[in-house]
Amino acid sequence: MEITAALVKELRDETNVGMMECKKALVEAGGDKEKAVKLLRERGLAIAGKKASRVAKEGNVAAEIFNGGKSGVLIEANCETDFVTRNESFKDLVVQLIGIAKGIQGSLAEAAKDLVVAKIASIGENIIVRRNVRYDAQGEGIIAAYIHLGGKVGVLVEVGCGQAATAANPAFKELVKDITLHIAACNPGYLVRKDVPETVLASEKDIYAKQVTGKPANIVEKIVLGKLEKFYSQTCLVEQAFVKDPEQSVTDLLANKGKDFGDVLAIRRFTRFQVGVE
Repeated sequence: MEITAALVKELRDETNVGMMECKKALVEAGGDKEKAVKLLRERGLAIAGKKASRVAKEGNVAAEIFNGGKSGVLIEANCETDFVTRNESFKDLVVQLIGIAKGIQGSLAEAAKDLVVAKIASIGENIIVRRNVRYDAQGEGIIAAYIHLGGKVGVLVEVGCGQAATAANPAFKELVKDITLHIAACNPGYLVRKDVPETVLASEKDIYAKQVTGKPANIVEKIVLGKLEKFYSQTCLVEQAFVKDPEQSVTDLLANKGKDFGDVLAIRRFTRFQVGVE
């Protein structure tokens, strides 16, 4: 595969590594960008957590909460150019898509197929309903959403509690809002440790071990375990440092606020969509 300047630049933008090192890694990886990212990380060069799965798409993320905070939907609609994203006709389509998403449980792309085809003919640019998700509360608690950067990032979260009075408390609603802001800003990959796939853990351990080759096995094991703990603290939502108060984790925040309410609080699930990122 030809290693183009554009491909090298993509890798550089995603890893913050110099052009020459990026090109070298791509050559070694035979042009496979994901393999090149792993090679750079093994050498301690790439920033951990950067995704090599960016896609060149414009569009908007949108959300709506309904049923008195007991239900919510989050969608992403893509188009080809930022110009169309700002077009009133495309914005109107997004509003219509939200309306459809509220009435279905499955694929929005399938349910809105005819509407999208008509809009493509009207605008003259390809449009894709990329993904959608719907939450319905699984007990006491509320569903909340947050849209950031003018529709480029969206969050949907369910936070549960044990008492109806807590769910109705304005202070609880403010806490849940803060959690949506945290998710938008900190981009957690998983809710808790057990959600991290074994394949991801195996890959991380392999990268960490290769970063410290040449040391005694027992030392390597300790270093790998230490780096894995840091990985969890950066990747799992409940272990992340709370964005508004980094001195406490999200778990600590929920425990402390729970004491204030005389209740037990828990994040049940979350979804974060970012335009153009898997």
